[in-house]
Amino acid sequence: MSVLLFAIESPTIIILVVAAIFLLFGGSKLPQLARALGQSKKAFKDGLDSADHDDRNARSKLDAVDDETLFEEARRRAQQIKADETRKIER
Repeated sequence: MSVLLFAIESPTIIILVVAAIFLLFGGSKLPQLARALGQSKKAFKDGLDSADHDDRNARSKLDAVDDETLFEEARRRAQQIKADETRKIER
């Protein structure tokens, strides 16, 4: 494994990879490829920032609810589940 990493880091391999990319895509396509890559990176970062923002908003909403309210909601839902199961058994 370390031999493979050493080979990738050697300047000769890097030059060969860049030359192969240049031959595959041509000089005119490389700026378009770089632009598309940059736009993809920006969209990915924006998505991460949006998810982080949504997570912070959700946490602040949860912090605003006190424990007693949460317990009451849990009891209500447990009673609802129990009632639904009782109705299923009666059918």
